[in-house]
Amino acid sequence: MPKGYWVSVYRTISDPEKLAAYNELARLAVEPGGGRTLVRGGRVAAYDAGIAERTVVVEFDSFEQAVAVRESAAYQEALAALSDGVERDFRIVEGVD
Repeated sequence: MPKGYWVSVYRTISDPEKLAAYNELARLAVEPGGGRTLVRGGRVAAYDAGIAERTVVVEFDSFEQAVAVRESAAYQEALAALSDGVERDFRIVEGVD
């Protein structure tokens, strides 16, 4: 079964305190939901039309599991804490295997 991945790219961070609160609450939703953080910030080399922005990648055992955690009450609480503290591109994608 193909894995599922959360891919978040942060265009702007306008409120670091809201991001910190979100990070703590999101961890409480993601880890029990089976998510494993593969990338959290760090160095970025951007090419072509890419922009070097903070990137986070979380791996789940399946696409369905990734969607379920995103829709969970625990993760909704994290999103409420984040509110307008960032502008980001968030996607859930299916792996190839």
